[in-house]
Amino acid sequence: MIQKEEGLKRRVGVFGLSANIVNIIIGSGIFVLPAIVASYMGASSIIAYLFCGLLMAMVMLCFAEAGSKVTNTGGPYTYIETAFGDYAGFIGGFFAVGSNLFADAAVSNALVNVVASAYPVFENGWPRFLFLFILFYGLVYVNVIGLKQGIGLVKFNTIIKLIPLLLLIAIGFKDVSISNLYFQNMPSIKTLSETSLILFFAFQGCETGIIVGGEVINPKRTIPRAILISIATVVVIYVLIQTVSQGVLGDALPNFTAAPLAETAKVVFGPLGFTLLIVGAVISMFGYMSGTILNSPRIVYALARDKVIPIKALSEIHKSFATPYIAIIIYATIGFMLAVSGSFEQLAVIASSSMLILYLGVALSVIKLRKSQKNFEGGFKIPGGWAVPILAIAIILYFLSSLSANEMIGTGLFIGILTLIFFAIKFFKKKVVS
Repeated sequence: MIQKEEGLKRRVGVFGLSANIVNIIIGSGIFVLPAIVASYMGASSIIAYLFCGLLMAMVMLCFAEAGSKVTNTGGPYTYIETAFGDYAGFIGGFFAVGSNLFADAAVSNALVNVVASAYPVFENGWPRFLFLFILFYGLVYVNVIGLKQGIGLVKFNTIIKLIPLLLLIAIGFKDVSISNLYFQNMPSIKTLSETSLILFFAFQGCETGIIVGGEVINPKRTIPRAILISIATVVVIYVLIQTVSQGVLGDALPNFTAAPLAETAKVVFGPLGFTLLIVGAVISMFGYMSGTILNSPRIVYALARDKVIPIKALSEIHKSFATPYIAIIIYATIGFMLAVSGSFEQLAVIASSSMLILYLGVALSVIKLRKSQKNFEGGFKIPGGWAVPILAIAIILYFLSSLSANEMIGTGLFIGILTLIFFAIKFFKKKVVS
């Protein structure tokens, strides 16, 4: 469904849109992933960063084109539904919610791990469980009592998280040892794909940054430029962070999976640096959690409101607070259960693979929409014909090929269950109508 412009004022330029995207992408993953990536690839880790950046640039160009053709609310699963119909949209919608849930669970685990690096009491047992419980249900309370309070928490995160990272990059090079950055052999294709699948977690979020497309000045030029600028900025910052961490800690980097940047800062700045990066990581991760528990339950609410999910209660609005309180509570409860049952690395892989499947659907939808909407005027079209969407599809499939057999079976079962649910809902709807 294509809608005409709804009267939004176009005020966002290249710099504003680029800053918005960078702010969303640089979140929590980069505070913990350098150690995990180094455990797979050592000093050659930078190659994985460049590879992930290339994929994200192509995927986001696909988002830009699909978003300029399909402007109704719903994001990626709406593009998929418009291109391929209700069934594909249904699957895409649940993968969108699922990837967010697993990402929330992964980030909450990373958050408690960072805190535990300073206060070991939170490493295991009841203290860890209680920390996660208070985190999820404290944010539930804040977001149920009002939208204003939820947005206030999200705003708190914006600038503070970047300060310690930029300080570490700017000053950390004085302690970098060139010998720690040397690698003799290129990583194998298998190792690169396995590492990239985990690292991809730190690159997600750009699709959220371009939601403001209706308020962008000259979107046909601004959106692609902002995407390329923001992805390039993120890749440069990530590569510099990995370089400093690897150069300072060397072979010891993989040993600090809970807080590798804080350990790097301890060498660069002393004990004060460790504290600075711990606080920065906690603020960034908490900011991410506050933002996602503000936004993601509203996808669940919308799916229930539109009767995609046949559970009316999920679309109920609180009489006093005017928030989708049941959707918020249910969403956070599932996220909490996932968080207490898995580790950061496991959950990050599942979140990344789910998001990649969603991105695959968007890239395919670009090809379909070009064929079905040949007469559509205006909007953005990716330069280079079919090259970008086809290359994006190929790289996504390459990433997904590194999933283990159990992960592939699990993904197939999930799609199978969703398929059964979709046709069951369709059957009962027909029965009610007749």
